[in-house]
Amino acid sequence: MIRSMTGFGRCRDTVEGLDVTVEIKSVNSRYLDCTAKISRSYAYLEERVKPYLQSRGISRGKVDVYISIEALDAGEIEIALDESYLRSYLAALDELARVSGVRDDRSLMSLARNQELFRIKRPEEDVERDWARVRSVLEKAVDSFLLGKQREGESLVRDITAKMERIREAVERIEALSAEDVSSYRERLASRIREALADNQITPDETRLLTECAIHADKVAVDEELVRLRTHLDSFREILRGEEAVGRKLDFLMQEINREINTTGSKCNKAEIARIVVDVKCELEKIREQIQNLE
Repeated sequence: MIRSMTGFGRCRDTVEGLDVTVEIKSVNSRYLDCTAKISRSYAYLEERVKPYLQSRGISRGKVDVYISIEALDAGEIEIALDESYLRSYLAALDELARVSGVRDDRSLMSLARNQELFRIKRPEEDVERDWARVRSVLEKAVDSFLLGKQREGESLVRDITAKMERIREAVERIEALSAEDVSSYRERLASRIREALADNQITPDETRLLTECAIHADKVAVDEELVRLRTHLDSFREILRGEEAVGRKLDFLMQEINREINTTGSKCNKAEIARIVVDVKCELEKIREQIQNLE
């Protein structure tokens, strides 16, 4: 299943007294670069996110996962006042007011800003229990995330396939024009050699002349390049029909296709072939950019 590397998924659900919200988004990256951010109280679960994503088949992309966890049941967290600390704190404030001569304008809310006044007792950590709660929501978010990546991937594949078919048609045109180019080159070369020999009153050996012209004409022939191009295009099509991650394979194959089309352009003398080669290279550049989005 071919997927895009860009995607977004979100799910919010209540699980055993916890309000859990999961958001996943990804952009292009050569490798899998996963960052998980979880509410501080459950930070010990961060290390489990990336292996889970990998188990779901996510292999490339810069993936950011945001997990917010809020306790709906007040019994989950107990907050108690540290009375001993409070008395010492108030005494210190009184002394500060006396020494500085500043009017004491304390209020309950201003005191409450000092977090050291409170002791927060959380339930004992149970990694497996907490992970099971979070994973149930994470699973739904990943389902949505993968569905979006799949839809975008299918759209990219359709567009890339259409471009590749246009390139295949261009290769057929190059092949027909190349045959004419080789024949024309051979005839022009033979004619010029005959003229040069005639100017010097030398009678050419026609067999040797035709042999040498054929050898030189072969240097502008692109039969081998076109055969390899077709092979690469066939391989490209087969890879797109596969079910595994294809981005890296297609990226490598694009380099080979570019190499063959560049060689074809450098060997041909016909202006029309040169124009077709330029068009093909433009299409290949568009395809190369799209491949960067494929996982």
